[in-house]
Amino acid sequence: MLETMGWISLVPITIAIILALVTKNTVFSLIVACIVGVYLSGGQMRFTNLLLSALGNEDFIWVALNIILFGVLVAYYEKSGAIDGFTRIMNAKNLKRKGVQVVAWILGIFCFADSMSPLFVGSVMRKLSDRTKISREKLAYIADSTAAPVSVLYPFTGWSSYLFGLAVGVGCIEDRTQAFSLMLKAIPLNLYAILSVLMVLLISLGVFKDFGPMRLAEERLGRESELVADESVQMPEADEIKRVPMKERVFLNFVLPSFLLLGISIGCFFIMGSVKVLEAVTIVVILMSISFLCQGMKLQELNKTFVDGIKDAIPALLVLAVAYPLNLLSSQMGTANFIINVTSEILSPKVLPAGIFCICAIISFATGTSWGTFAIAMPLALPMAFNASGNKVDFLVISCFAAVAGGGVFGDHCSPVSDTTIMASMGADVDHIEHVKTQLPYAVTVATVTMIVYLVIGFLLG
Repeated sequence: MLETMGWISLVPITIAIILALVTKNTVFSLIVACIVGVYLSGGQMRFTNLLLSALGNEDFIWVALNIILFGVLVAYYEKSGAIDGFTRIMNAKNLKRKGVQVVAWILGIFCFADSMSPLFVGSVMRKLSDRTKISREKLAYIADSTAAPVSVLYPFTGWSSYLFGLAVGVGCIEDRTQAFSLMLKAIPLNLYAILSVLMVLLISLGVFKDFGPMRLAEERLGRESELVADESVQMPEADEIKRVPMKERVFLNFVLPSFLLLGISIGCFFIMGSVKVLEAVTIVVILMSISFLCQGMKLQELNKTFVDGIKDAIPALLVLAVAYPLNLLSSQMGTANFIINVTSEILSPKVLPAGIFCICAIISFATGTSWGTFAIAMPLALPMAFNASGNKVDFLVISCFAAVAGGGVFGDHCSPVSDTTIMASMGADVDHIEHVKTQLPYAVTVATVTMIVYLVIGFLLG
Protein backbone atom coordinates (compact mmCIF):
# COMPACT_ATOMS: atom_id res chain seq x y z
CA MET A 1 0.00 0.00 0.00
CA LEU A 2 1.26 3.44 -0.91
CA GLU A 3 1.74 5.90 1.96
CA THR A 4 -1.18 8.28 2.45
CA MET A 5 -3.19 10.12 5.11
CA GLY A 6 -6.40 8.56 3.78
CA TRP A 7 -9.60 10.55 3.39
CA ILE A 8 -8.01 13.49 5.18
CA SER A 9 -5.75 14.00 2.14
CA LEU A 10 -8.81 15.02 0.11
CA VAL A 11 -9.88 17.77 2.52
CA PRO A 12 -7.61 20.65 1.31
CA ILE A 13 -8.51 20.42 -2.38
CA THR A 14 -12.19 19.96 -1.48
CA ILE A 15 -12.12 23.10 0.66
CA ALA A 16 -10.36 25.01 -2.13
CA ILE A 17 -12.98 24.09 -4.73
CA ILE A 18 -16.01 24.72 -2.49
CA LEU A 19 -14.68 28.04 -1.17
CA ALA A 20 -13.77 29.21 -4.66
CA LEU A 21 -17.27 28.47 -5.94
CA VAL A 22 -18.89 30.24 -2.98
CA THR A 23 -16.59 33.27 -2.57
CA LYS A 24 -15.37 33.58 -6.18
CA ASN A 25 -12.00 34.49 -4.70
CA THR A 26 -9.45 31.96 -5.93
CA VAL A 27 -6.44 33.27 -4.01
CA PHE A 28 -8.27 33.42 -0.68
CA SER A 29 -9.71 29.92 -1.20
CA LEU A 30 -6.33 28.38 -1.99
CA ILE A 31 -4.66 30.05 1.00
CA VAL A 32 -7.36 28.80 3.38
CA ALA A 33 -7.06 25.29 1.91
CA CYS A 34 -3.29 25.35 2.42
CA ILE A 35 -3.57 26.52 6.04
CA VAL A 36 -6.17 23.83 6.82
CA GLY A 37 -4.02 21.22 5.10
CA VAL A 38 -0.96 22.21 7.13
CA TYR A 39 -3.00 21.92 10.32
CA LEU A 40 -4.42 18.51 9.34
CA SER A 41 -0.96 17.20 8.51
CA GLY A 42 0.04 17.79 12.11
CA GLY A 43 1.97 20.97 11.44
CA GLN A 44 4.90 18.98 10.10
CA MET A 45 5.15 21.48 7.29
CA ARG A 46 4.48 25.03 8.51
CA PHE A 47 2.81 27.40 6.08
CA THR A 48 6.00 29.43 5.55
CA ASN A 49 8.01 26.26 4.95
CA LEU A 50 5.32 25.06 2.53
CA LEU A 51 5.63 28.28 0.52
CA LEU A 52 9.41 28.03 0.52
CA SER A 53 9.38 24.41 -0.69
CA ALA A 54 6.73 25.00 -3.35
CA LEU A 55 8.02 28.29 -4.74
CA GLY A 56 11.77 28.13 -4.14
CA ASN A 57 12.44 25.53 -6.81
CA GLU A 58 13.31 25.31 -10.49
CA ASP A 59 9.83 24.23 -11.63
CA PHE A 60 8.01 27.26 -10.25
CA ILE A 61 10.76 29.68 -11.28
CA TRP A 62 10.62 28.26 -14.84
CA VAL A 63 6.85 28.74 -15.01
CA ALA A 64 7.08 32.22 -13.46
CA LEU A 65 9.70 33.35 -15.98
CA ASN A 66 7.61 31.95 -18.83
CA ILE A 67 4.53 33.82 -17.64
CA ILE A 68 6.46 37.08 -17.26
CA LEU A 69 8.08 36.86 -20.69
CA PHE A 70 4.85 35.86 -22.41
CA GLY A 71 3.21 38.82 -20.67
CA VAL A 72 5.95 41.05 -22.11
CA LEU A 73 5.49 39.47 -25.55
CA VAL A 74 1.76 40.21 -25.52
CA ALA A 75 2.48 43.78 -24.33
CA TYR A 76 4.86 44.18 -27.28
CA TYR A 77 2.16 42.95 -29.66
CA GLU A 78 -0.30 45.45 -28.22
CA LYS A 79 2.19 48.34 -28.11
CA SER A 80 3.18 48.01 -31.74
CA GLY A 81 -0.44 47.85 -32.84
CA ALA A 82 0.15 44.35 -34.22
CA ILE A 83 -2.91 42.91 -32.48
CA ASP A 84 -5.05 45.81 -33.73
CA GLY A 85 -3.65 45.21 -37.20
CA PHE A 86 -4.37 41.50 -36.98
CA THR A 87 -7.91 42.33 -35.81
CA ARG A 88 -8.43 44.70 -38.75
CA ILE A 89 -7.23 42.08 -41.21
CA MET A 90 -9.66 39.56 -39.74
CA ASN A 91 -12.43 42.20 -39.72
CA ALA A 92 -11.82 42.84 -43.41
CA LYS A 93 -12.69 39.21 -44.01
CA ASN A 94 -16.03 39.91 -42.33
CA LEU A 95 -15.75 36.92 -40.03
CA LYS A 96 -18.81 36.10 -37.97
CA ARG A 97 -18.94 34.32 -34.62
CA LYS A 98 -18.25 30.89 -36.08
CA GLY A 99 -15.31 32.15 -38.12
CA VAL A 100 -13.65 33.88 -35.17
CA GLN A 101 -14.09 30.81 -32.98
CA VAL A 102 -12.51 28.62 -35.68
CA VAL A 103 -9.61 31.08 -36.06
CA ALA A 104 -9.03 30.87 -32.27
CA TRP A 105 -9.14 27.07 -32.54
CA ILE A 106 -6.61 27.05 -35.38
CA LEU A 107 -4.32 29.43 -33.49
CA GLY A 108 -4.44 27.09 -30.49
CA ILE A 109 -3.62 24.09 -32.67
CA PHE A 110 -0.46 25.74 -33.99
CA CYS A 111 0.59 27.42 -30.75
CA PHE A 112 1.36 24.61 -28.31
CA ALA A 113 3.78 26.30 -25.90
CA ASP A 114 2.50 24.21 -22.98
CA SER A 115 0.62 26.28 -20.37
CA MET A 116 1.52 29.52 -22.19
CA SER A 117 -0.64 28.68 -25.22
CA PRO A 118 -3.99 29.78 -23.71
CA LEU A 119 -2.44 33.04 -22.50
CA PHE A 120 -1.23 33.76 -26.03
CA VAL A 121 -4.43 32.68 -27.82
CA GLY A 122 -6.74 34.47 -25.40
CA SER A 123 -4.78 37.73 -25.53
CA VAL A 124 -4.53 37.76 -29.32
CA MET A 125 -8.16 36.81 -30.00
CA ARG A 126 -9.88 38.84 -27.26
CA LYS A 127 -10.69 41.92 -29.35
CA LEU A 128 -12.02 39.83 -32.22
CA SER A 129 -14.16 37.71 -29.93
CA ASP A 130 -15.50 40.80 -28.16
CA ARG A 131 -16.48 42.36 -31.48
CA THR A 132 -18.39 39.28 -32.59
CA LYS A 133 -20.06 38.91 -29.16
CA ILE A 134 -18.35 35.74 -28.05
CA SER A 135 -18.38 35.48 -24.27
CA ARG A 136 -15.05 35.60 -22.49
CA GLU A 137 -15.93 32.21 -20.97
CA LYS A 138 -16.21 30.72 -24.47
CA LEU A 139 -12.88 32.22 -25.54
CA ALA A 140 -11.19 30.82 -22.41
CA TYR A 141 -12.68 27.39 -23.19
CA ILE A 142 -11.36 27.43 -26.76
CA ALA A 143 -7.90 28.59 -25.66
CA ASP A 144 -7.73 26.07 -22.81
CA SER A 145 -8.94 23.10 -24.86
CA THR A 146 -6.29 23.64 -27.52
CA ALA A 147 -3.46 23.78 -24.96
CA ALA A 148 -2.77 20.63 -22.90
CA PRO A 149 -4.88 18.33 -25.17
CA VAL A 150 -2.87 19.48 -28.19
CA SER A 151 0.51 19.39 -26.43
CA VAL A 152 0.08 15.74 -25.50
CA LEU A 153 -0.84 14.74 -29.08
CA TYR A 154 2.24 16.17 -30.79
CA PRO A 155 5.21 13.76 -30.64
CA PHE A 156 7.76 16.60 -30.52
CA THR A 157 6.70 18.39 -27.33
CA GLY A 158 8.11 18.19 -23.83
CA TRP A 159 4.90 16.42 -22.79
CA SER A 160 5.49 13.53 -25.18
CA SER A 161 9.17 13.26 -24.29
CA TYR A 162 8.26 13.07 -20.63
CA LEU A 163 5.59 10.44 -21.22
CA PHE A 164 7.64 7.99 -23.23
CA GLY A 165 10.60 8.55 -20.90
CA LEU A 166 8.50 7.12 -18.06
CA ALA A 167 7.94 3.92 -20.07
CA VAL A 168 11.63 3.07 -20.45
CA GLY A 169 12.53 -0.10 -18.56
CA VAL A 170 8.92 -1.17 -18.00
CA GLY A 171 7.88 -4.57 -19.34
CA CYS A 172 9.57 -5.25 -22.66
CA ILE A 173 10.38 -1.56 -23.27
CA GLU A 174 14.17 -1.53 -23.05
CA ASP A 175 15.17 1.87 -24.44
CA ARG A 176 13.85 5.27 -25.54
CA THR A 177 13.43 4.14 -29.15
CA GLN A 178 10.96 1.42 -28.14
CA ALA A 179 9.26 3.81 -25.71
CA PHE A 180 8.89 6.44 -28.46
CA SER A 181 7.36 3.80 -30.72
CA LEU A 182 4.85 2.93 -27.98
CA MET A 183 3.94 6.60 -27.58
CA LEU A 184 3.38 7.02 -31.35
CA LYS A 185 1.07 4.00 -31.39
CA ALA A 186 -0.83 5.39 -28.41
CA ILE A 187 -1.56 8.82 -29.97
CA PRO A 188 -4.64 7.63 -31.97
CA LEU A 189 -5.99 6.07 -28.74
CA ASN A 190 -5.52 9.20 -26.64
CA LEU A 191 -9.25 9.69 -26.91
CA TYR A 192 -9.70 12.40 -24.30
CA ALA A 193 -7.20 14.73 -25.96
CA ILE A 194 -8.50 14.03 -29.48
CA LEU A 195 -12.17 14.39 -28.54
CA SER A 196 -11.50 17.56 -26.53
CA VAL A 197 -9.90 19.25 -29.53
CA LEU A 198 -12.61 17.94 -31.87
CA MET A 199 -15.42 19.07 -29.56
CA VAL A 200 -14.09 22.63 -29.57
CA LEU A 201 -14.26 22.66 -33.36
CA LEU A 202 -17.78 21.22 -33.42
CA ILE A 203 -18.95 23.72 -30.80
CA SER A 204 -17.30 26.55 -32.73
CA LEU A 205 -18.98 25.50 -35.98
CA GLY A 206 -22.34 25.20 -34.27
CA VAL A 207 -22.63 21.46 -34.94
CA PHE A 208 -22.99 20.98 -31.17
CA LYS A 209 -25.02 23.53 -29.26
CA ASP A 210 -23.75 25.09 -26.05
CA PHE A 211 -25.14 23.62 -22.86
CA GLY A 212 -24.92 24.12 -19.11
CA PRO A 213 -23.30 27.25 -17.66
CA MET A 214 -21.67 28.02 -21.03
CA ARG A 215 -25.10 28.34 -22.67
CA LEU A 216 -26.15 30.76 -19.91
CA ALA A 217 -22.98 32.80 -20.46
CA GLU A 218 -23.66 33.03 -24.19
CA GLU A 219 -27.31 33.92 -23.58
CA ARG A 220 -26.26 36.63 -21.13
CA LEU A 221 -24.06 38.18 -23.78
CA GLY A 222 -26.84 38.08 -26.37
CA ARG A 223 -29.44 39.44 -23.94
CA GLU A 224 -27.45 42.00 -21.96
CA SER A 225 -24.37 42.53 -24.18
CA GLU A 226 -22.14 41.81 -21.18
CA LEU A 227 -18.87 40.05 -21.96
CA VAL A 228 -18.58 38.90 -18.35
CA ALA A 229 -21.14 38.29 -15.61
CA ASP A 230 -21.86 41.14 -13.18
CA GLU A 231 -20.76 39.12 -10.16
CA SER A 232 -17.57 37.80 -11.73
CA VAL A 233 -14.11 38.81 -10.54
CA GLN A 234 -11.80 39.35 -13.50
CA MET A 235 -8.06 39.18 -13.38
CA PRO A 236 -6.79 42.68 -12.47
CA GLU A 237 -5.33 44.42 -15.49
CA ALA A 238 -2.43 46.81 -15.81
CA ASP A 239 -3.02 50.26 -17.23
CA GLU A 240 -4.03 50.23 -20.87
CA ILE A 241 -1.01 50.12 -23.11
CA LYS A 242 -1.07 53.07 -25.49
CA ARG A 243 0.36 52.76 -28.98
CA VAL A 244 3.33 54.79 -30.10
CA PRO A 245 3.36 56.31 -33.59
CA MET A 246 4.89 53.31 -35.37
CA LYS A 247 4.08 52.12 -38.83
CA GLU A 248 1.77 49.16 -38.55
CA ARG A 249 3.74 46.10 -39.51
CA VAL A 250 1.64 43.03 -38.73
CA PHE A 251 4.07 40.61 -40.36
CA LEU A 252 7.20 42.03 -38.70
CA ASN A 253 5.69 42.61 -35.25
CA PHE A 254 3.27 39.69 -34.96
CA VAL A 255 3.44 36.98 -37.63
CA LEU A 256 7.23 36.70 -37.79
CA PRO A 257 7.78 36.63 -33.98
CA SER A 258 5.00 34.04 -33.59
CA PHE A 259 6.49 31.75 -36.23
CA LEU A 260 9.95 32.33 -34.79
CA LEU A 261 8.70 31.27 -31.37
CA LEU A 262 7.20 28.12 -32.87
CA GLY A 263 10.23 27.40 -35.05
CA ILE A 264 12.77 27.73 -32.24
CA SER A 265 10.68 25.50 -29.95
CA ILE A 266 10.33 22.72 -32.55
CA GLY A 267 13.91 23.15 -33.77
CA CYS A 268 15.25 22.68 -30.25
CA PHE A 269 13.31 19.43 -29.99
CA PHE A 270 14.91 17.95 -33.09
CA ILE A 271 18.39 19.29 -32.26
CA MET A 272 18.47 18.99 -28.46
CA GLY A 273 15.70 16.46 -27.79
CA SER A 274 13.44 18.81 -25.83
CA VAL A 275 11.21 21.82 -26.51
CA LYS A 276 12.90 24.95 -25.10
CA VAL A 277 9.91 27.24 -24.61
CA LEU A 278 11.60 29.59 -22.14
CA GLU A 279 14.65 29.98 -24.34
CA ALA A 280 12.47 30.56 -27.40
CA VAL A 281 10.34 33.30 -25.86
CA THR A 282 13.47 34.95 -24.41
CA ILE A 283 15.07 35.12 -27.85
CA VAL A 284 11.86 36.48 -29.41
CA VAL A 285 11.48 39.19 -26.73
CA ILE A 286 15.13 40.26 -27.20
CA LEU A 287 14.80 40.38 -30.99
CA MET A 288 11.52 42.32 -30.77
CA SER A 289 13.13 44.80 -28.38
CA ILE A 290 15.94 45.42 -30.87
CA SER A 291 13.42 45.62 -33.71
CA PHE A 292 11.33 48.23 -31.85
CA LEU A 293 14.40 50.39 -31.28
CA CYS A 294 15.28 50.11 -34.97
CA GLN A 295 11.70 51.12 -35.85
CA GLY A 296 12.08 54.33 -33.87
CA MET A 297 10.75 53.49 -30.40
CA LYS A 298 12.58 55.34 -27.64
CA LEU A 299 14.39 53.30 -25.00
CA GLN A 300 12.26 54.82 -22.21
CA GLU A 301 9.06 53.80 -24.03
CA LEU A 302 10.43 50.29 -24.60
CA ASN A 303 11.26 49.97 -20.91
CA LYS A 304 7.74 51.11 -19.92
CA THR A 305 6.17 48.55 -22.25
CA PHE A 306 8.37 45.80 -20.80
CA VAL A 307 7.28 46.72 -17.27
CA ASP A 308 3.60 46.89 -18.33
CA GLY A 309 3.91 43.31 -19.61
CA ILE A 310 5.23 42.20 -16.23
CA LYS A 311 2.35 44.00 -14.50
CA ASP A 312 -0.15 42.10 -16.63
CA ALA A 313 1.47 38.81 -15.60
CA ILE A 314 1.32 39.46 -11.84
CA PRO A 315 -2.33 38.35 -11.27
CA ALA A 316 -1.66 34.95 -12.81
CA LEU A 317 1.60 34.65 -10.86
CA LEU A 318 -0.28 35.36 -7.64
CA VAL A 319 -2.79 32.57 -8.28
CA LEU A 320 -0.02 30.13 -9.22
CA ALA A 321 1.95 31.15 -6.13
CA VAL A 322 -0.83 29.73 -3.94
CA ALA A 323 -1.82 26.87 -6.27
CA TYR A 324 1.67 25.34 -6.23
CA PRO A 325 1.80 25.04 -2.40
CA LEU A 326 -1.60 23.30 -2.44
CA ASN A 327 -0.34 20.85 -5.06
CA LEU A 328 2.76 20.14 -2.97
CA LEU A 329 0.64 19.72 0.15
CA SER A 330 -1.57 17.20 -1.66
CA SER A 331 1.56 15.30 -2.62
CA GLN A 332 2.87 15.33 0.96
CA MET A 333 -0.49 14.11 2.30
CA GLY A 334 -0.61 11.31 -0.28
CA THR A 335 -3.80 12.36 -2.09
CA ALA A 336 -2.83 10.54 -5.30
CA ASN A 337 -1.65 7.48 -3.35
CA PHE A 338 -4.98 7.31 -1.51
CA ILE A 339 -6.94 7.36 -4.78
CA ILE A 340 -4.73 4.59 -6.18
CA ASN A 341 -5.01 2.46 -3.03
CA VAL A 342 -8.81 2.69 -3.08
CA THR A 343 -9.21 1.81 -6.75
CA SER A 344 -6.29 -0.37 -7.88
CA GLU A 345 -7.54 -3.59 -6.26
CA ILE A 346 -10.78 -3.60 -8.26
CA LEU A 347 -9.16 -3.26 -11.69
CA SER A 348 -9.38 -6.34 -13.92
CA PRO A 349 -7.95 -6.52 -17.46
CA LYS A 350 -11.41 -5.83 -18.93
CA VAL A 351 -11.78 -2.53 -17.12
CA LEU A 352 -8.08 -1.68 -17.04
CA PRO A 353 -7.99 1.11 -19.71
CA ALA A 354 -11.20 2.73 -18.42
CA GLY A 355 -10.14 2.35 -14.78
CA ILE A 356 -6.68 3.79 -15.39
CA PHE A 357 -8.19 6.74 -17.26
CA CYS A 358 -10.68 7.39 -14.45
CA ILE A 359 -8.02 7.19 -11.72
CA CYS A 360 -5.66 9.50 -13.60
CA ALA A 361 -8.48 11.97 -14.26
CA ILE A 362 -9.35 12.12 -10.55
CA ILE A 363 -5.71 12.46 -9.50
CA SER A 364 -4.96 15.20 -12.02
CA PHE A 365 -8.11 17.14 -11.13
CA ALA A 366 -7.36 16.90 -7.41
CA THR A 367 -3.71 17.87 -7.76
CA GLY A 368 -3.89 20.17 -10.80
CA THR A 369 -0.84 18.60 -12.40
CA SER A 370 -0.72 16.28 -15.39
CA TRP A 371 3.03 15.63 -15.20
CA GLY A 372 2.76 14.67 -11.55
CA THR A 373 -0.07 12.30 -12.48
CA PHE A 374 2.02 10.78 -15.27
CA ALA A 375 4.92 10.20 -12.86
CA ILE A 376 2.67 8.51 -10.30
CA ALA A 377 0.42 6.48 -12.58
CA MET A 378 2.63 5.33 -15.47
CA PRO A 379 4.94 3.14 -13.33
CA LEU A 380 1.81 1.47 -11.88
CA ALA A 381 -0.41 1.26 -14.97
CA LEU A 382 2.07 -0.14 -17.47
CA PRO A 383 3.22 -3.11 -15.34
CA MET A 384 -0.44 -4.11 -14.82
CA ALA A 385 -1.01 -3.86 -18.58
CA PHE A 386 2.12 -5.86 -19.43
CA ASN A 387 1.15 -8.50 -16.87
CA ALA A 388 -2.26 -8.89 -18.54
CA SER A 389 -0.74 -8.97 -22.05
CA GLY A 390 1.98 -11.51 -21.40
CA ASN A 391 4.73 -8.86 -21.50
CA LYS A 392 3.96 -7.85 -25.10
CA VAL A 393 3.22 -4.45 -26.56
CA ASP A 394 -0.31 -5.25 -27.65
CA PHE A 395 -3.48 -3.19 -28.01
CA LEU A 396 -4.18 -3.35 -24.26
CA VAL A 397 -0.77 -1.92 -23.33
CA ILE A 398 -1.11 0.82 -25.95
CA SER A 399 -4.60 1.65 -24.65
CA CYS A 400 -3.37 1.87 -21.05
CA PHE A 401 -0.50 4.17 -22.05
CA ALA A 402 -2.99 6.42 -23.84
CA ALA A 403 -5.36 6.28 -20.86
CA VAL A 404 -2.64 7.61 -18.53
CA ALA A 405 -1.86 10.41 -20.98
CA GLY A 406 -5.50 11.40 -21.46
CA GLY A 407 -6.44 11.08 -17.80
CA GLY A 408 -3.53 13.28 -16.79
CA VAL A 409 -4.54 15.90 -19.34
CA PHE A 410 -8.09 16.04 -17.93
CA GLY A 411 -6.98 17.72 -14.71
CA ASP A 412 -4.51 20.01 -16.44
CA HIS A 413 -7.35 20.98 -18.76
CA CYS A 414 -10.03 21.87 -16.22
CA SER A 415 -8.81 21.74 -12.60
CA PRO A 416 -9.11 25.12 -10.84
CA VAL A 417 -5.56 24.71 -9.49
CA SER A 418 -3.99 23.89 -12.87
CA ASP A 419 -1.56 26.43 -14.32
CA THR A 420 -3.03 25.94 -17.82
CA THR A 421 -6.55 26.70 -16.58
CA ILE A 422 -5.25 29.81 -14.81
CA MET A 423 -3.48 30.96 -17.99
CA ALA A 424 -6.68 30.53 -20.00
CA SER A 425 -8.57 32.74 -17.53
CA MET A 426 -5.86 35.37 -17.73
CA GLY A 427 -5.62 35.29 -21.52
CA ALA A 428 -9.38 35.71 -21.97
CA ASP A 429 -9.56 38.16 -19.03
CA VAL A 430 -12.40 36.30 -17.36
CA ASP A 431 -13.19 35.28 -13.79
CA HIS A 432 -11.20 32.12 -13.10
CA ILE A 433 -14.01 30.26 -11.37
CA GLU A 434 -16.48 31.22 -14.12
CA HIS A 435 -14.07 29.69 -16.63
CA VAL A 436 -13.86 26.48 -14.58
CA LYS A 437 -17.66 26.29 -14.15
CA THR A 438 -18.43 26.82 -17.83
CA GLN A 439 -15.72 24.49 -19.15
CA LEU A 440 -16.12 21.61 -16.69
CA PRO A 441 -19.39 20.18 -18.14
CA TYR A 442 -17.74 19.99 -21.57
CA ALA A 443 -14.64 18.30 -20.15
CA VAL A 444 -16.73 15.82 -18.13
CA THR A 445 -18.81 15.00 -21.22
CA VAL A 446 -15.68 14.19 -23.22
CA ALA A 447 -14.24 12.22 -20.29
CA THR A 448 -17.44 10.16 -20.01
CA VAL A 449 -17.42 9.27 -23.71
CA THR A 450 -13.73 8.41 -23.44
CA MET A 451 -14.30 6.10 -20.49
CA ILE A 452 -17.16 4.32 -22.28
CA VAL A 453 -15.00 3.69 -25.34
CA TYR A 454 -12.18 2.40 -23.14
CA LEU A 455 -14.66 0.05 -21.45
CA VAL A 456 -15.71 -1.29 -24.85
CA ILE A 457 -12.05 -1.77 -25.82
CA GLY A 458 -11.34 -3.58 -22.56
CA PHE A 459 -14.26 -5.99 -22.89
CA LEU A 460 -13.48 -6.68 -26.57
CA LEU A 461 -9.88 -7.46 -25.69
CA GLY A 462 -10.97 -9.50 -22.66
